[in-house]
Amino acid sequence: MSNESQNNRQNDQSPDNNVGDQLIIFDTTLRDGEQSPGASMTKDEKVRIAKALEKMRVDVIEAGFPIASPGDFEAVKAVAAAVKDSTVCGLARALEKDISHAAEALKPAASSRIHTFIATSPIHMKMKLRMQPDDVLAQAVNAVKMARQFTDNVEFSPEDAGRSEIDFLCRVIETVIDAGARTINIPDTVGYNIPHQFGGLIRTLIERIPNADRAIFSVHCHNDLGLAVANSLSAVLNGARQVECTINGLGERAGNASLEEIVMAVRTRRDVFNCDTNLDTTQIVPCSKLVSGITGFPVQPNKAIVGVNAFAHESGIHQDGVLKSRETYEIMRAQDVGWSDNRMVLGKHSGRNAFKTRLKELNIDFSTEQELNEAFSRFKDLADKKHEIFDDDLRALVAETNWSIENEYLKLVSLRVCSETGETPTATMVLEVGGEEVSASASGGGPVDASFRAIESVVNSDTQLKLYSVNNITSGTDAQGEVTVRLEKAGRLVSGQGADTDIVIASVNAYINALNKLENTEVREHPQFGDV
Repeated sequence: MSNESQNNRQNDQSPDNNVGDQLIIFDTTLRDGEQSPGASMTKDEKVRIAKALEKMRVDVIEAGFPIASPGDFEAVKAVAAAVKDSTVCGLARALEKDISHAAEALKPAASSRIHTFIATSPIHMKMKLRMQPDDVLAQAVNAVKMARQFTDNVEFSPEDAGRSEIDFLCRVIETVIDAGARTINIPDTVGYNIPHQFGGLIRTLIERIPNADRAIFSVHCHNDLGLAVANSLSAVLNGARQVECTINGLGERAGNASLEEIVMAVRTRRDVFNCDTNLDTTQIVPCSKLVSGITGFPVQPNKAIVGVNAFAHESGIHQDGVLKSRETYEIMRAQDVGWSDNRMVLGKHSGRNAFKTRLKELNIDFSTEQELNEAFSRFKDLADKKHEIFDDDLRALVAETNWSIENEYLKLVSLRVCSETGETPTATMVLEVGGEEVSASASGGGPVDASFRAIESVVNSDTQLKLYSVNNITSGTDAQGEVTVRLEKAGRLVSGQGADTDIVIASVNAYINALNKLENTEVREHPQFGDV
């Protein structure tokens, strides 16, 4: 069966596929992306990201795993209520309690999907499920039938399909399609496949399964060998018409297929791919920065599409070529993915209207006047320290503001550090804890160490520092430093961020940000049992 005929036959089967050559983008940043250690998101953060994905015109947003915890249930419910133009999906194991929880959480959605799964590879069935193949098949069918009681939009995934036996895989898929599944997702759960092999698997399934024309075939690839995007694109060339992916390639272990790379590869190489997405690609960079800021996972400078060097040219030969004709060294326009050639010229003399206008141009909106006022106040403080403020400074400033307004149980009031050659560094500070000011002081191996020790002398958090990372937001000696701190407590990992022209203050703010998240973020009981 050709790609075109498979695509056209599927066209009449799925509510998500109204155009013959549409590639459906299924974003799982809020679910699989959140399973990255340290990347847990609050309910409000999930809603913010979901709204950004909706603005990008993502077709399906997998909002979470409702059975994982009460907090995850509420987050999926909140996303379902907030999003109107994208389909909101909830993940569920092939269990009655999972499916009923997902259905309940998705009730507010204008368009909903239940995504249910069970493992089909020999190693998973034997070692994890301890089930016989026939029992797995029966459970898969029952799960799909139950999900169909709540919605016509049901997706089924045979977990670890990339290592499953082809005959059994075909049997399972044919049966669940008969049971009512309208999207069949083929996961390379452990990133084991290579592109020609995985593409061949998709083509084989489409050709061998008699009722394949009644479902959209989808793929969900992990990046353990760095092949998630390549495997996904190979699958598209062989008939898949949905790709499950995440912003910045976020996800468990080495991550998932990167949304921005999938989308721009298909759009840039229309001579190869006979399909395209409905995405507004100008929203890619703003969404990437939002996810990076919330999760505390910085984007590497040379990351395709969204890295700061993705459209940068330093070589004289490259510069000369681009100046003569952009196409000599650029295969896509920076503006098409959300980058701008315009410099941000804001400083201490800029007014509130200029500040608000520029943020609007950056697709940053405020839900309340209080948020705008707080952000503008921080902008003025920063403008007194920096001669010129750039777009990335503003994004960092707004990200810090959004968290602090809602969740500052612990707050820095003042800080004084002393670091002198031959002397032990010391830090003296005043903290606001639950509305009351407390003084603290400590010494340490350096000003940052002393500051962290001073905080701990007050809060006694019993946490372990797992990561301390410093990045410059912009260039120049007056650039803001962006600090990421990752703390672990009782098996929980949280990341905190802080930005300031003074790296010690940025470090303290990042540490306090992480402690506040520990205070406010609900524990997910099973943060990683939903990997497909």
